Amino acid sequence: MKFALFVVLFVFTTAIVKAQADTVLVNRENRLEVLLAELRSSSTDDQKKEKNEVLKTYLKETVALKASFTYPFSKLKTVGIIDSPDNKLRIITWNIEQSDQTQQYFGFVLLEDSKKKNIVVTELIDNSQNLPPRSDEVLDAANWYGALYYKIIPIQKSSKTMYTLLGWDGNNSMSTVKLIDVLYVSGSNIKLGSPIFKMHGEVRKRVFFEHAKKTTMSLKYEEDYKRIIFDHLSPESPNLEGFRAFYVPDFSYDAFIYQANKWQLKEDVIGVNKGESKKLNVYVEDSKTGKVAKKTIDNKWETPEGYQQPNQEMKHVAVTPEMAEVSDDPKKNESNGRKKSDKRNPANLNSTLGNRKKRNP
Repeated sequence: MKFALFVVLFVFTTAIVKAQADTVLVNRENRLEVLLAELRSSSTDDQKKEKNEVLKTYLKETVALKASFTYPFSKLKTVGIIDSPDNKLRIITWNIEQSDQTQQYFGFVLLEDSKKKNIVVTELIDNSQNLPPRSDEVLDAANWYGALYYKIIPIQKSSKTMYTLLGWDGNNSMSTVKLIDVLYVSGSNIKLGSPIFKMHGEVRKRVFFEHAKKTTMSLKYEEDYKRIIFDHLSPESPNLEGFRAFYVPDFSYDAFIYQANKWQLKEDVIGVNKGESKKLNVYVEDSKTGKVAKKTIDNKWETPEGYQQPNQEMKHVAVTPEMAEVSDDPKKNESNGRKKSDKRNPANLNSTLGNRKKRNP
């Protein structure tokens, strides 16, 4: 009887404490919403800086509350808040666009300390002006390049959990940047960057993709295929090679697949829309009557083989997600043992065989 009464009192007390915490956070969120609106309505860089300091200070006090680790903060529409699938990491980031269209970034990393049963809050400090462009070094929270993160992918490297991050950087008036990085804990410190990206025979600590401001690049994680798939970028014309502000998606896709403790590059993969129907309705003209009628066909990829070709040795084989095994040999990985046609840029084709001369990174 006493034990049952204790359980009831414990549940009742816990409910009261939670309700009080929720009330505090609701009030704080309302205040943060006002501060954020004041920041976004500021017209000058000085005003933005002033309003942002007030917002950042109040937000830092708020996220220090343990209950904030799971609170949704749904009213903060222009602040990015993402949680890791294992519910041990939360990242909060936001940006301020300056009058010259460059960006300043701010953020906090919240990590669950299972031993001390509390939340450790680390502020991310944008120090991009003092870092090398596209830094490939291991960085700490006080030397952050600045970005808005929108996806966290936990990975296991040996017995350690690391978090792959997908991010966006508005960069400047000419170009936008997408990036892939890795976050992990070393001692009690946050670290960014790890030599686990294997591409073109090199190993990098993070990957940047810079492209023209006028276009959009897709960079996303496909849970079904355990891969990070993204648009391949090419210059708008051959003479613009190397000028990243003029790079655009070229309707082909590459991917990183996590194997042997590395994100390994796999080129020319096929993007698959999730949940597509196995059948597809198309409209075709009847050659006899001239009328257009609906026809149902199989919704599947067909390899373009068997057609008349000037060189019968040239065969294109689609790399589907099911064929995503990566070789440790970078040359074999890039070619996958086949000759490939290049749809990206006619200037990069061999005039005799049609195979690729070279590849843009």
